[in-house]
Amino acid sequence: MSIRHILDDYKKGKVSLEEAERNLRLFSMKKIENMGLIDTHRQNRTGVPEAIFGEGKTDAEIISLAKSFIEKKNRCIVTRLTPERMAKISKKLTGAKIEKNTKAGALVISKKGAKIKKTGGRVAVLCAGTSDIGRAEEAALISREMGCEVITFYDVGIAGIHRLIPAVEGIIKHDADAVVVAAGMEGALPSVVAGLIDVPVIGLPVSVGYGEGGRGRAALYSMLQSCSPGLATVNIDNGFGAGAMASLIANRAAKFRD
Repeated sequence: MSIRHILDDYKKGKVSLEEAERNLRLFSMKKIENMGLIDTHRQNRTGVPEAIFGEGKTDAEIISLAKSFIEKKNRCIVTRLTPERMAKISKKLTGAKIEKNTKAGALVISKKGAKIKKTGGRVAVLCAGTSDIGRAEEAALISREMGCEVITFYDVGIAGIHRLIPAVEGIIKHDADAVVVAAGMEGALPSVVAGLIDVPVIGLPVSVGYGEGGRGRAALYSMLQSCSPGLATVNIDNGFGAGAMASLIANRAAKFRD
């Protein structure tokens, strides 16, 4: 079934407006050169944009997918890239506006003049140490791409607990709808933050630390076992997922805000 068929069925009264809308949401896949299916309607359907996960794909594959994204949606997010790959891919995408975030390892590619529609959602992103900034930046980038206003507070971990106070004050002043807290090592910062504010906190464990727990396991277990209610946790290094969850909460809150 094509979009034309769906619209024609609605025009002829064969389906209701609600059924036509549902069918249009389902009609969302495009096959790209036998290597991937692009879900061009994901953001309309779920509120979260589809992105190209750079790891495991060749530069040529990413370029081909990115061009299709830009053609259909005007914007494209590519995650998990090294600075070297970001530079190579950027050179091949002439004529597009390219925003590089080397800390997040991500590219945002768009048609010139394409803008993000602001939602009114408000997200705060914190990280414990400077080694956690990369994943925090990924969460912040996704939140901005989902239309949220984002504020960040970095290097505010519990090793110097006094540094956290200005960040908490900032969250309150910003009237954040959701907070992402990235932390490696023992991953204690999200629990502390969740115990201080009445805002949903998304814990983002980062693969930073020493020895057995140094790949993010200790941080993950600490967040999962937190005694602070109101803390949810994503998987290790999943900045994309943390930013998406925070933005869904924030955008939902903004939708019903007076």
